Amino acid sequence: MARTLIVEADGGSRGNPGPAGYGAVVLDPETGEALAEAAEFIGTATNNVAEYKGLVAGLRAAHALDPQACVQVRMDSKLVVEQMSGRWQIKHPDMKPLAAEARSVFPAGQVTYEWIPRAQNKHADRLANEAMDAGKIGKQWEPGNSKAALAATAAPARSAAARAADEAAESAEAADAAPSAPAAGWGAPDLGPPATFVLLRHGETALTPEKRFSGSGGTDPELSAAGRRQAEAAATALAARGSVQAVVSSPLRRCRETAQAVAARLGLEVRIEEGLRETDFGAWEGLTFAEVRERFPEDLDAWLGSARVAPTGGGESFATVARRVAVARDKLLARYAGKTVLLVTHVTPVKTLVRLALGAPPESLFRMELSAASLSAVAYFSDGNASVRLLNDTSHLR
Repeated sequence: MARTLIVEADGGSRGNPGPAGYGAVVLDPETGEALAEAAEFIGTATNNVAEYKGLVAGLRAAHALDPQACVQVRMDSKLVVEQMSGRWQIKHPDMKPLAAEARSVFPAGQVTYEWIPRAQNKHADRLANEAMDAGKIGKQWEPGNSKAALAATAAPARSAAARAADEAAESAEAADAAPSAPAAGWGAPDLGPPATFVLLRHGETALTPEKRFSGSGGTDPELSAAGRRQAEAAATALAARGSVQAVVSSPLRRCRETAQAVAARLGLEVRIEEGLRETDFGAWEGLTFAEVRERFPEDLDAWLGSARVAPTGGGESFATVARRVAVARDKLLARYAGKTVLLVTHVTPVKTLVRLALGAPPESLFRMELSAASLSAVAYFSDGNASVRLLNDTSHLR
């Protein structure tokens, strides 16, 4: 399966035409991680020319990462999106060669276009503003000085005059364009039954009530007596539901023991999926949060601040885990299309599956409660959409 990359691009002109610049960022669709950034001050140009140049730069950055990738372009310029999608004509002589250049980067069919509100395109907008700020003092944008990723949530809005100029230019270009296709809405065809993942966190181990880091790089503890009781309670509840058609488990012992308790009740076998294992917490394995704070304060702060930072001693970052879990998810969706499958796994994989289904940012991992032996559920539809149906249900444990 070809890799998917997201390109977000923007451009601006302080005058239209006036001093102009563009910005583009390539994102990992699963983690939201910025894989590449591009920005440039281009001298005097219009908003639309700057936007097209941003598009070209973003596509070239994506091509450098993976020429075989499927690219999803997201821009807040309806003009560029509609023209590159072939629904609007390109009349302006400055934009025709730029559109042709954009089409030449990837083969036809590998790139799709989507319009997004300006508020969702802040990273690229910030890069474009950084490029224009640099041009104002006679310099060019430098990646090492960029704060776009950090400041995207507070990116400066363009002036009312710039926005009005943008809208006027787009209206003029769209005057003779063909109308876009209507949205399918509620009239869309039946997609059939979704694949549903029932997510069961394993029962307690001796480390669980002590709130110690227990990942895939530690001692691989077994279920405690309390954990075995929790596994049996989950098995009873799932047997009563009667909808589970397969059981898949993390390779770690606490999950295999929990999964076996359920599978025995349901008359099913347990399949092991390596991608469902817990995060490797490196040197933090077996320690409490307070102990990590005392021994590795700077490392802990960095880890809490970024999904790309790994724990001390060569553990896994949450971004790495998200990529692993997404691969496992896609493999299981292909195997169990339209079926209900129990995945017995850990805190991070469960939260990651929920986060990805919601399209939530990495920091949402710290904002979900997930108890031992709790049940969650996500449904996956054939059109690529997902729906979170349950989170942290512990009613069977009471």
